[in-house]
Amino acid sequence: MTGRVSDEEINRMRWASRRGMLELDLVLEPFVMARYAGLDELDRRRFQQLMRCEDQDLFAWFMQRERPDDEELGAIVRKVLDFTLTAPDSR
Repeated sequence: MTGRVSDEEINRMRWASRRGMLELDLVLEPFVMARYAGLDELDRRRFQQLMRCEDQDLFAWFMQRERPDDEELGAIVRKVLDFTLTAPDSR
């Protein structure tokens, strides 16, 4: 069960998801707006850890050119990819 996520936390993650690359913005910000509040505490921590990664690494992971070495990061990358690769009307 997930606890209530504050609007402040969602806003912090929304701003953290705004990166230096438009491609990343188009992947991360919609995920935050649609799914972040519904993540359990572990996945929220994983996402926060993900936001500390370099843009070049994020780009490679989300373009599925590479996978993170860290299993924790890999788990949240898969969740973001699953969301991103799902048609908007099916999310």
